[in-house]
Amino acid sequence: MRSAEAFAKTRAEGRAALVGYLPAGFPTLADSIKAVDIMIDHGADIIELGLPYSDPVMDGPAIQKAADRALAAGFRTRQVFEVTEAVAGRVPILVMTYWNLVERYGVDRFAGDFAAAGGAGLITPDLIPDEAGDWIAASDAHDLDRVFLVAPSSTEERIASTVAACRGFVYAQSVMGVTGARAATSAVAPELVRRTRAHTDLPIGVGLGVRSGDQAAEIGAYGDAVIVGSAIVNCYLDAEDIPSGHQKLAELTADLAAGVRR
Repeated sequence: MRSAEAFAKTRAEGRAALVGYLPAGFPTLADSIKAVDIMIDHGADIIELGLPYSDPVMDGPAIQKAADRALAAGFRTRQVFEVTEAVAGRVPILVMTYWNLVERYGVDRFAGDFAAAGGAGLITPDLIPDEAGDWIAASDAHDLDRVFLVAPSSTEERIASTVAACRGFVYAQSVMGVTGARAATSAVAPELVRRTRAHTDLPIGVGLGVRSGDQAAEIGAYGDAVIVGSAIVNCYLDAEDIPSGHQKLAELTADLAAGVRR
């Protein structure tokens, strides 16, 4: 299932989509699969699977800690296809990954294996369209979405070239710096969405910092998708055990889903 299907549904319902992020393999490989099912059961429209990486440049402390835990347990790149295959079919599944991991695996090979597992596309935070020739060719060959990022610092020319290379949706990085749940949403996010919308009809997802249904409702008023990552990871980092984390995740996802549906 491609992300366009999810956005067609949410637009018909007059609301933003809820996008939930979790690193594959965290808190364990099996429990990352269960966590995705929990998010879908409680209202997530699209899932982002993080590909754990030992040298992140954008991830905040929560996601770094989760990735480290997955890697310490022996997670390997190929296992992201196992998780994808286990959860694909109900909602679009995208992988968010640093580009080095895809390049090392083999760009066309990664695209082919991910498509075969039922994946929808990739979000590539450290890859710009100017340097994405191999990925653009591979995503075309395997019919995958490609989601690039725009930021408050992006020029109009950069926004235009970025959205022209996107397929599926555009990721609006609403705050500068690393990821992490925040008490307040970014004040510059509405302006970034406005600037981006001037260059594309693609849906625009807003990410970095959302941790509550109230914040999801606020962002859903102007964005086409609300992307939540660190708050989801914290459900497990802050829990006494994994079953308690599953319960926290169910409650948080339900709150976020109610927020985007206000």
